[in-house]
Amino acid sequence: MPYNSIIERTDAEALIPEEASRDIIANIANDSVVMRLGKRLPNMSRGQLRLPVLSALPLAYFVSEAPASAGADYKQTTKVEWENKFITAADIACIVPIPESVLDDADYDIWGEIRPYITEAIGLAFDAAVLYGTNAPSEWATIDDILTGATAAGHVVTLAAGGGDLYDDILGEEGVVSLVEEDGYLVTGHVGALSLRGQLRGLRSSATDLPIFLRSMQDRASYELDGVMIEFPLNGAVDESQSLLISGQWDKLVYSIRQDVSYKVLDQAVITDPTHSNAIIYNLAQQDMVALRVTMRIGWQLPNPVNRVSGTAGYPFAVLAPATSGS
Repeated sequence: MPYNSIIERTDAEALIPEEASRDIIANIANDSVVMRLGKRLPNMSRGQLRLPVLSALPLAYFVSEAPASAGADYKQTTKVEWENKFITAADIACIVPIPESVLDDADYDIWGEIRPYITEAIGLAFDAAVLYGTNAPSEWATIDDILTGATAAGHVVTLAAGGGDLYDDILGEEGVVSLVEEDGYLVTGHVGALSLRGQLRGLRSSATDLPIFLRSMQDRASYELDGVMIEFPLNGAVDESQSLLISGQWDKLVYSIRQDVSYKVLDQAVITDPTHSNAIIYNLAQQDMVALRVTMRIGWQLPNPVNRVSGTAGYPFAVLAPATSGS
């Protein structure tokens, strides 16, 4: 049998149900905090989607019936300008090796067992690329990840060594939420590191010395900031060495899917690790294994049109960064 032989999708129908693609996408949206909070656009019909974005807003003027100067009774003209931004689709993929002996067990729901790990892996890859640029594809090189964009906009508050005034750093006049508002946006969601939960639980009122987030020792803490819930993703996407909290108007972040989830079952492939001199991790034929390869194509963008408050495009996100070693 040739080295590159594969079992095509039609040969794997007994393993993979037809509705799997839709089901995976639905689950990825749950596992990805960016997809959950951001705005999904209709699927892309080609590899790149053009988004016309307002770059200049129209102005209106009063017209005087008794003009004090020439021309004051004339209606003035105004203009509206657009610029183009693009969503470019890039591949996200993962391979799940499975021993053939496991497949031979007819009572074992292989697809049901591995599907959560597949959706988690894809959600992690997408979130990490959007939030921090981690392993971001070259197709997204023209888009700043959220941390880079917030840094360029001056929307990063660094926590003081020893914790500082956490409440003020988040909700104070120069805090994370205020930085978003000053640019003409309203925070609709927060994405926090798990380590922030303990710090928030420890916040106490200076007047009563009672915890701010705990109504009683019996109640579970309600993690909200200014009435907006905080998400604490469990998929590993949040890097607490880079951010403790990312706050913003998440519907300004849009994403679109070019290709629904597709899959192939490989039985003769060799899986290598390119970071370690292409060392062979699995030789499927020799180790009596198969591998399920799952791929989807997705893109995102931050159109960020000009708004009335700032008079510019501004930036709809801000970041609370951990204390630096030298602070």
